[in-house]
Amino acid sequence: MAAPEPDPDRAPGTGSTTRTTADTADTDRTPGSAPDPAPGPEPLTVPSMSAGPDFVLRPWEMSDLPLIREASLDPYIPLITTIPAPYSEAAAEAFVRRQWERAATGAGYPFAIVRSRDRRPVGAIGLWLRELPEGRASLGYWLTDLARGQGVARAALRTVTGWALRDLGVPRLQLYIEPWNTASARIAEDIGFRREGLLRGWQQVGDERRDMAVYALLNSDGPADGRAVTAH
Repeated sequence: MAAPEPDPDRAPGTGSTTRTTADTADTDRTPGSAPDPAPGPEPLTVPSMSAGPDFVLRPWEMSDLPLIREASLDPYIPLITTIPAPYSEAAAEAFVRRQWERAATGAGYPFAIVRSRDRRPVGAIGLWLRELPEGRASLGYWLTDLARGQGVARAALRTVTGWALRDLGVPRLQLYIEPWNTASARIAEDIGFRREGLLRGWQQVGDERRDMAVYALLNSDGPADGRAVTAH
């Protein structure tokens, strides 16, 4: 699993960046009047996309509560996400509403990963745009235990990566992976991400600060393997 972007619900100071005009002179404004608020990010529409023949990426739904329950039992997922642990239906519903809010406020695109053959959700992947004004975005994903080792992460990451580079024109994509997670590192490198270095004590995971290896893929590096196909 690649660690999601630090969550604004858990990590103070990591909310979306906006520029204000408070320090900009405005000759048309009446002296003493309050400055106009800076425009906020535009709401985003999370698309549904085919991730190959076996998986679909789609917006979160309230029907995904069983997935949240399953993820809440995982020893690692609640440490790097806002998946509630212990599980409660109210907390799970709040989690889904948070995903909707992130799209509505322009913070990013949260997807549920769904198995095509039975429409069962098996994980999540997100494209986070907090640093898009600086020309970069980050990706993070997680899978429940039963979905690991079946090519799910590779299909989902390849799809969102290709879509972000080609359709959205993001100049730089970043992944943060703990050094022990060789499976996620191998998937990232297979898709074209390059390891750029080790960030010491980069992220709070549970009760400790953890190192993260940073992987990046530039739009100028060429197309990612595979193409995202919008599902109809």
